[in-house]
Amino acid sequence: MAAGGSGGRLGVTVGLLLLAVLTPRGAASAAALPVVINTWAFRTAAETAWRVLELGGSELDAVERGCGQCEIDQCDGSVGYGGSPDESGETTLDAMIMDGNTMEVGAVADLRRVKNAIGVARKVIEYTKHTLLVGESASLFAVKMGFPYEDLTTQKSLSLYSEWLSQHCQPNYWKNVVPDSSTSCGPYKRREEVMYKKEQTRSQRSVHNHDTIGMVVIGVSGTVASGTSTNGAIHKLPGRVGDSPIAGAGSYADSTAGGAAATGDGDIMMRFLPSYQAVEYMRMGTDPTVACQKVISRIQKYAPEFFGAVICANTTGSYGAACNKIPGFTQFHFMVSSPLLGRPTEQVVDCI
Repeated sequence: MAAGGSGGRLGVTVGLLLLAVLTPRGAASAAALPVVINTWAFRTAAETAWRVLELGGSELDAVERGCGQCEIDQCDGSVGYGGSPDESGETTLDAMIMDGNTMEVGAVADLRRVKNAIGVARKVIEYTKHTLLVGESASLFAVKMGFPYEDLTTQKSLSLYSEWLSQHCQPNYWKNVVPDSSTSCGPYKRREEVMYKKEQTRSQRSVHNHDTIGMVVIGVSGTVASGTSTNGAIHKLPGRVGDSPIAGAGSYADSTAGGAAATGDGDIMMRFLPSYQAVEYMRMGTDPTVACQKVISRIQKYAPEFFGAVICANTTGSYGAACNKIPGFTQFHFMVSSPLLGRPTEQVVDCI
């Protein structure tokens, strides 16, 4: 992280001055830079990212440290170690980080035995010409970069796994197998005849099992960075990768337009590249809230009962969010930090 605490505070002051000059009187909503926005009410992640900016750190630094804070805190059991064990009882991690100036992306998926997933993702940008590393090879790369091997299993994740086994492995993600995956743990074999029926889109994830932290940071100059971190879907098949580490799905950053990040049922949402699409809407001048709503509405047409939300921010500092309304999930909570708010503030949007 860059040194010089006064530089960050000066940047915030400059942002306020620019706001006073550029924002028309009577505008429906005010905007200011810098801005940090992240999914869910993960306050310490927002505070950490904002503090990085205040101390003169870069937008990428803020995203890495903010999402990394959630990995340390094990935010709601859905980020970091010790949560969401897969079908074999192991916790694995996915993460990505994106530089909106260069359009570089670093990502890891199915990362094993390394806790700081977004830190490893940052090293993919800095030390390789690749974008995404996966599985055991990603872990070996992490060790080369100086990250220690650590056990990602905890008593909590073991308990979650044991409870799932005692409930005959319900729910799970298998279909078209024998024995019947809705009543049995298997081992499974494929049915000779595949049953093509409408996919059950109601997610096992919910407001109580958030799945991801997504974060967008926009600096005083309009530089955009974004990132995500997650331990994925609980009881997933080993090797499953969701939307979080996929550029344009889990998050997207473009310093000519803005940034977006998604959270929820990644198996559904990744098919629509919602973060990329939201940024493209903002590029065309669409308000961030409307951009978020438009991508949610598109997914609704195909999967009306999906669980998910999107956050959006443009390069003026305007921001918004949207979510899909389903039973038990009618509002989405997210965090915003900007000079106008004074401190990281929880905000709420009604789902559509």
